[in-house]
Amino acid sequence: MIYKNVRAGVFLSRPNRFIANVEIDGRVEVCHVKNTGRCKELLVPGVRVYVCKSDNPNRKTAYDLISVYKGDKLFNIDSSAPNKVFYELVCGSEEVTFIKPECVFKNSRFDFYLETKDKKIFVEVKGVTLEKEGVMTFPDAPTLRGVKHINELISCVEAGYEGVIAFIVQTDFGKYFTPNRDTHPEFADALKKAAEKGVKILCFTCDVTMDKLCVKDKLEINLL
Repeated sequence: MIYKNVRAGVFLSRPNRFIANVEIDGRVEVCHVKNTGRCKELLVPGVRVYVCKSDNPNRKTAYDLISVYKGDKLFNIDSSAPNKVFYELVCGSEEVTFIKPECVFKNSRFDFYLETKDKKIFVEVKGVTLEKEGVMTFPDAPTLRGVKHINELISCVEAGYEGVIAFIVQTDFGKYFTPNRDTHPEFADALKKAAEKGVKILCFTCDVTMDKLCVKDKLEINLL
């Protein structure tokens, strides 16, 4: 995926989860944060960031905060981006014959429903921005919705469909991916159970630049 009208800035503060104060060309601008997660280890005062200027002149905030440097590594923090890069990935697959975003099964709305010649697949996509000593992990805050999605994917498999959880690491490196058991043990337990029940767990890193995000490589998974 490509961003337009990208500008460099310096992160100053985050008054609430929706907005951030960013210095751009010597001026302090209030920017929309495209991620309601905590991102405390990323959004540190003084770090370099990239923002995207909106084409909508009527918006209250002229810019979206889309990425941030952690050391010399750039992390995309746009929570809408993982679905877009996954969509681009499957669109490039010769095996996929049908794609439907936002598809309902029982009591959950999954990010994608896919079909191949002989498979019907429900997919849930999760963006990963939390890194601990090179290990990529999710979630950065308890997610009851995430646990619900995992359990519903198990139901998909039991009903004869394939179920997939795709973790999109929004940076270009990682030793491996593991669920964040310290923050949400129920999510970690549910993910391990899902794998045992036949749900496929995938993880990909991404190439990240100031104006681009795309899938790079598969990343090893450790469910502990």
